[in-house]
Amino acid sequence: MTKTEKYDLALRQIDALLDETGNALSNLSNASALLRGVLPRSIFVGFYLFDGEKLVLGPFQGGVSCVNIALGKGVCGEAAEKAETMIVPDVTQHQNYIACDSAARSEIVIPMFKEGQLIGVLDLDSAVVDDYDQIDQAFLEQFTEILIEKTDWQFSQFTLKNEAIK
Repeated sequence: MTKTEKYDLALRQIDALLDETGNALSNLSNASALLRGVLPRSIFVGFYLFDGEKLVLGPFQGGVSCVNIALGKGVCGEAAEKAETMIVPDVTQHQNYIACDSAARSEIVIPMFKEGQLIGVLDLDSAVVDDYDQIDQAFLEQFTEILIEKTDWQFSQFTLKNEAIK
């Protein structure tokens, strides 16, 4: 199965998998588990959710991680602040990198917005240098669009401080 075929299947799976209630915790948990299976070299697949001030660790697959990330700090905070996907081929060469796991070598972060308001970011770290590319970016951006659309953020315990989402 090619990378594109694998990603097409994963997009159909996430669309079918997401909880019909739109529960944010369930949807984010299942989304991170599905992505971990699709991207086996990723050692961290998870979400940092915006609480109105900073990004806070949400559901994830992988080892322990940083809990709070200020906007603009690290790749996650930088992607959220710039409102654009960031691919870092070699984290040891990125000056704004926060080392949560010493095994990480590359990273991709997709910011998540609903109605112009920051919800959080999807963060993936790989143990392989230059592991993420434009194909990964396109897939992950589509993946997060489905996730955002099928999740009820208004009642999410993670976004209560971000009143603008309501």
